[in-house]
Amino acid sequence: MIVTEVVCNLHDADAAEREALAGLHHEKVTLSSAELTKRVQRLETDHGRSFGLRLAGGSSDLRDGDVLIREEGNVVVVSVLPTDVLVIAPRSVAEALFVAHSLGNRHLQAQFFGAESEYAAEVMVVQYDHTVVSFLEEHGVAFARQERVMPVPFRHAEHTH
Repeated sequence: MIVTEVVCNLHDADAAEREALAGLHHEKVTLSSAELTKRVQRLETDHGRSFGLRLAGGSSDLRDGDVLIREEGNVVVVSVLPTDVLVIAPRSVAEALFVAHSLGNRHLQAQFFGAESEYAAEVMVVQYDHTVVSFLEEHGVAFARQERVMPVPFRHAEHTH
């Protein structure tokens, strides 16, 4: 079997859809953040079932909760492994701009979250890197190292000069 599109996402489904899916047997495909960006790959569920994935070129990256297969009595759902990240919590706008500019020069991808997010604060999240830890410690910027399932995968930032 070859999957060519995502059926739906458990986290985005309405109440009726979630209820319908809850009654089905769930198999998981566990992926790292890097694997979420691959359009073509061979996958295996936690029950040993193998299948191919071939998504169209313009389709979005896979996300935690994506339903790849829905058949009578069964669904196959993407489960994302946590990513080692640094959650950076600047104390001022000036400190936030300094950190963003400095890390941007390193071409690190960052994700930003507001106070209404699961972080309950305005934070910038980057993948763990020991040189970033050194930089943050050197400049006295508040941060925490955590394992998180990110809403979207980190990608290498393309650029030109």
